[in-house]
Formats: sequence, C-alpha cells, structure tokens
Amino acid sequence: MALNDTSLVPYGAAMRERFLCDPFFLNLNHGSFGTYPLAVRNVLRQYQDQVEGRPDPFIRYNTPKELDKSREAVARLLNVPRDECVFVKNATTGVATVLQNLPFESNDVIIHFETVYGAVEKGIASLVESRPVQIRKVHYEMPISHEELVERFLDVVKTAQREGLNVKVAIFDVITSLPAVRFPFERLTQVCREEGILSLIDGAHGIGQIPLDLGQLQPDFFASNCHKWLFVPRGCCVLYIPKRNQHLIRTTLPTSWGYIPPPDGPKTAPSIMQSDDANKTAFESLFEFVATSDDTPYFCVPAALEFREKVCGGEEKIYAYLETLAKEAADIVAEVLGTEVMQEPNLNPGEESQLRRCGMSTVRLPITTRVELARRTDSAVLLSPGEGGAVVDWFQRRITERYGTFLPLVEHGGWLWVRLCAQVYLEKKDFERAAQVLKEVCAQFAAERAREKSRL
Repeated sequence: MALNDTSLVPYGAAMRERFLCDPFFLNLNHGSFGTYPLAVRNVLRQYQDQVEGRPDPFIRYNTPKELDKSREAVARLLNVPRDECVFVKNATTGVATVLQNLPFESNDVIIHFETVYGAVEKGIASLVESRPVQIRKVHYEMPISHEELVERFLDVVKTAQREGLNVKVAIFDVITSLPAVRFPFERLTQVCREEGILSLIDGAHGIGQIPLDLGQLQPDFFASNCHKWLFVPRGCCVLYIPKRNQHLIRTTLPTSWGYIPPPDGPKTAPSIMQSDDANKTAFESLFEFVATSDDTPYFCVPAALEFREKVCGGEEKIYAYLETLAKEAADIVAEVLGTEVMQEPNLNPGEESQLRRCGMSTVRLPITTRVELARRTDSAVLLSPGEGGAVVDWFQRRITERYGTFLPLVEHGGWLWVRLCAQVYLEKKDFERAAQVLKEVCAQFAAERAREKSRL
C-alpha cells in the first residue's frame, strides 16, 4: 500500500506534524516504545479493516503474501536474503526464541554483559531453571571504552575455558538501553566467530537508528525492533537467522502451527496457513502464524521505509541527523546541569567518542548513591543505600505530571543518569527545554531533601 503524501519535510517541529504527537506532550523518549507517522497509521488501519472484513481469507491466504513483501523490504535494508528474515513481536521474544531452541549440555555457558536489557537477563535466569546451562556475566561500570569491553569479554571467555566449560553463546547489544551507549557489536561478533561462540545480538535499538549491514557483519542470530526507530507500529521485530543456523530453530514462542518436529518425532497436523510459494523453507513457514494476534504491524514495513525515503530524505540523512542531535542534546543538558555526558574517559582533544555514535545519549544527574562520589562535588545530593529506584520513579513521575514530557532515568555506577533520544521530529530547542526541566526538578529534589534534613 502506497502513501498519499510523500513530499520532503524539514526535521523538527514541521516533521512533528506528520506524527501522532499530542500537542501538549513532548515525546523525548522515542527509544522505549517508538512511534509512527500518520501516513503509516493510515496503512495500518487499512490492513486492519481488511482483516476484519474477511478474517479467514486474509489470515490464511493473504498474510503469507504480505509478510513476504515486508520481509523482502527489511532484508534489502539489512543487506541479507529474504529467506533469512522473519518477524516476531519484539527483540525480547526474538532472543528468547533463539535461546529456547538451542540445545544445551551441562558444561555449556551463556555469557552476557553487565548492561544487558533487564527482560533479557530475566529470560536467561528463567532458562537456567530448566536447562543444563551456566551463566557468566561480564562485569564493568560505564563509561568504559570499546576496547576494554572486548578485553573483559575475552577474559570471561578464557576463564570459563580454563574451567573446562564450553562457551556456547554470547548475548550482547547493538546499543544498550539504560544507560544508552553504542556497543562494540561489530568487534564482539568477530571475536565470537574466532572463538567458536554463537553470537546472539540484541539489536532492539539498532534498525532505523544506525546503519546496519548484516550481510557483512554475519552474526549468528540478530533481533531488532522495527517499532522503535524504523517507524513501524508496535510490535514488530525482525529476527535474522542465516541459513547455516536455521536448522537449530524448530519452534516459535509459543509453539504454533509451523512447528518442525524432529525426524524421529511424532507426526503433527499440517499448518493452517496456505502459501503460494512452493520454494518457501520450513524456517520461513515456521513464523507465518504464531497463535492468533494482530500481525498487521508486520505488513507496514514497506510503508515505513517509503515514508523514511520520500518524506524524511532517506536512511543516511536520518542516521546523520539522529547522531548529531543526540550529541548536541547531551552537551546542552550536561552544561546546564554542570555534569557530564557518558563517554570514554580520557578522550584526546578532537577524538570521537565511540559510545556516542548513535541517536541516544546519557547524561549524569548531580545525584549519587555513594559517599565518596558525593564528596567530589558540593552540588551532588547523596541518597540513602537502596534508595535509587524510588528516586528514579519520583523524577520520572514529576517530569511527566508537571512538565508534559518523559525522560527515563537509571542508577548506574553510583550516579543517576538520564537518557536522551533524538528523532526527526525533535530539534535543539526541545532539548534546551529538557535541560531546564531537569535543572528545575533536580533543584526541587535537593530542596525537599534539605527540608527533610532540617526536620531531623
């Protein structure tokens, strides 16, 4: 389905009119749940109307065709074959699908990093309850250089190997969520290949935010949310699995009509889905119908890519704007707060931060949970032990209720940090406003703490 209006629009306030933005709310947190343009919403509604008008014919016969169109479009963007791309609801589901399909033995190890997404970490912990596999974590505090992250990963790998263990799979991000930094996923993928470790990349914040060439990168497994940065409705995630690994994937989550039984297993009923493509692989068919749900967001990938090309000016222009604005936003906020941006320590003058090469940035607030950090600056507020989570919630609610926006915070390395998300419908003045909001709320919090202390 083609879009109606595809004229180029300037980024910032003019572009915001093309999105479903509440005029009384400034969306500064695109990274959590994404959003999509009005034009894509119209395409989504058209598909939903078609499904409701003729549920059985559309779901049984049209769905495979529409999925093929979207898979072709997303595969072309990622520079991989269509038959190596399928859709799931989100990156957490994609990672869990891979882990649930992999065979594990008692000496196998899963390695993940300190800043792994919380839901993924819980999924790994749940897996260990029923599968003979061990977990190893790469420990560190941000900020840290890409080189140091890779070295610490290798240290964990070598330690496990000296213990006689087999490092089966490593899970790592393209861009971490909270705190938000670009991860050395390219180098880690290469190291995994050299060490004989399966690379499972959580690219939740990847597609649509930075350039990705999976044909060149060649990870073993890769999941990326199209609904975060690619302007596709929720929930839609591309799960890339190259042909060399597709034999490992025999079931979706939940197991549904495309299940691939083992050769010596019981025969099961044929799928209810009917595809006209006789050459379609069992892996492709596996993901065509995963229980009854609204899969129409999957069909909107071509419309989202058309909007990005014809209204936004193309992928490279979008990526450049996001990275530039994210850097400008972080510098603005850090200067107003009198703090710092999360980047590698001891950068040389003019040296580019690898952690900041993306459309999100992270800035420190003058609030700490460690006495030794509070002593370094007179302006820092010291929290009580274990209080960080409650204070994060207080800040987020205060910002939403009183200022009509939302900014996600995280406690990391003894400080509270705020994440800033650039987007084509935002501009510098939006983050100048965000800086003032954060300054006011920090002052309010400090004043409340001072009053509490005076009562003691």
